[in-house]
Amino acid sequence: MAFGFLVEKFDLFLEIAARSTGVRAPPGGQLLANIAGLLLIALGDVTMVLAIVRFRKTSVAIDSDGRCPGTGEQMDVAFAALLAVLGAALFVYLSYTVISRL
Repeated sequence: MAFGFLVEKFDLFLEIAARSTGVRAPPGGQLLANIAGLLLIALGDVTMVLAIVRFRKTSVAIDSDGRCPGTGEQMDVAFAALLAVLGAALFVYLSYTVISRL
């Protein structure tokens, strides 16, 4: 969630930097940064909810006498892949804004 907030507000930093350097960022990039930031914030929310559910299942499994199945390693891999894709998209966006300034 914090990373999403940082990405969401990064355009404010770019605007302040543009004032001091006189270089202006492309207009479509702000929309992309806002969408990516909001997606990361939403992903943080979903991760917290899933962590609560997983914690509850684990606490019940610890108290039970029998053997319980796994706790969802596939979901962990899916979220890690989603974060990697969003990180790559942000890298491409920031690279594009830097290259377009040159």
